[in-house]
Amino acid sequence: MQDMVRVAVDAMGGDHAPDEIIKGTVDAVNAQQNIFCYLVGKQEVIEPKLKAYSYPADRIEIVNATEKIETAEPPVNAIRKKKDSSIVVALKMVKEEKADAFVSAGSSGAVLVGGQVIVGKIRGIERAPLAPLIPTEKGMSLLIDCGANVDARSSHLVQFAQMGSIYMESVMGIKNPTVAIVNIGAEEEKGNALVKETYPLLQECENINFIGNIEAREIPHGGADVIVCEAFTGNVILKLYEGIGAVMLGAIKKGLMATVKSKIGALLIKSSLKKTLKQFDASQYGGAPLLGLKGLVVKTHGSSKAKEVMNSIIQCQTFKKQNVNQKIKDQLGKER
Repeated sequence: MQDMVRVAVDAMGGDHAPDEIIKGTVDAVNAQQNIFCYLVGKQEVIEPKLKAYSYPADRIEIVNATEKIETAEPPVNAIRKKKDSSIVVALKMVKEEKADAFVSAGSSGAVLVGGQVIVGKIRGIERAPLAPLIPTEKGMSLLIDCGANVDARSSHLVQFAQMGSIYMESVMGIKNPTVAIVNIGAEEEKGNALVKETYPLLQECENINFIGNIEAREIPHGGADVIVCEAFTGNVILKLYEGIGAVMLGAIKKGLMATVKSKIGALLIKSSLKKTLKQFDASQYGGAPLLGLKGLVVKTHGSSKAKEVMNSIIQCQTFKKQNVNQKIKDQLGKER
């Protein structure tokens, strides 16, 4: 399995576990020949469901884990007490290099805490941010941080910008990606204390392409490739993004189905509309990597269906192939 990308998948985490997680895992190994998956969770639950699918039997293995961390559980206590949970067992596999990556739709808090405590941060990295790709008019942007570090310092945001730039260039193939910090105006003097303190540090950072402030309304237009902020702001942006997207999609469908004439029109534009809407489907990008760790940890939405699980697994290939962790270590690890 030397050429394989080995992914430990949390089979028990998420609103639609284990069914959608199992289906997404099967779809991933059927789609890509160099992926090997460990389905981590209760074997007696996973095994009969897995038998319903056709897949290369030598590329999916069940790893038994008898416990499950629930979403409402305090993350630190859950990680400490539930040693045989699917999240803890899978993260230990990454730490021990039995797996190259971990993918979970389970408890965000447990994944974040477990990633930093069990897998551990790269030496020199102060905080590990969550970095999802979000659809824009121009393609996609990386939002960093979206949920891991609510109380961030300016030095953290500078590292977020550097790690985000490495990710976008290495994984997404965007040469010299543009970097902007979220603010309430374009002027340099605007913003809260954190943004004002961080702005000049980003200006002085030689290994990023910093273009200044970005207002929230410019994010959907693709105003920058890397969108830098602390987790409170990032999470609000992400959730509002998702909410407006769902409302708009619902309104479009309702309008198209309102009358006989609109239904005829819907049939005429169906293929073009489907193509346009696909551009704004965040599930095609997979989950959000927790950057700056010694191994790859990817958090997908709790409501993830098979498609997003599959894409989250597949994205681990490029991360490993491009050796993103080593690039982060080389650039940031030796700075501190």
